[in-house]
Amino acid sequence: MKFTSLFEMQHKLDTKIETQHQLENESLIERKILALLVEVGELANETRCFKFWSLKPPAPIDVILEEYVDGIHFILSLGLEINVDPSLELEEIHAERSATEQFLNVYQTITAFKDKQTLQLYKKMFEGYLHLGHLLGFSMEQIVHAYVSKNEVNHERQKQGY
Repeated sequence: MKFTSLFEMQHKLDTKIETQHQLENESLIERKILALLVEVGELANETRCFKFWSLKPPAPIDVILEEYVDGIHFILSLGLEINVDPSLELEEIHAERSATEQFLNVYQTITAFKDKQTLQLYKKMFEGYLHLGHLLGFSMEQIVHAYVSKNEVNHERQKQGY
């Protein structure tokens, strides 16, 4: 599976943000990794998959999908930081895990990537996150559509001084 067009869209957004905030000469990789970890936590919170003590249901699926694609934005942005080829091929993972287990796996792969920013660890992180999306019930078409929509929102937010 390829994400060439999404990498291109993310590059345009990153360039706009970095220019607007005069960050062109700064390394943002650690901040982007922390942002991704925060987004994964926000996603887990909306799914409520780990909240065994609560009877409250998960957020509506559209809210969960929007939180999910926030993570896609940062994963793509991290790929751009390490100069990943936008035509990078990703494999589908078919691991038998619960959503809770996959959230933990995603945290582990992000932390491994933080410690050693290799293409191999980047792919593992991205593939694990895509598998999480699959476990949450999202198709690739839904993910791409939601990413494109949220990317437009993010461009608008930059125009409005978000």
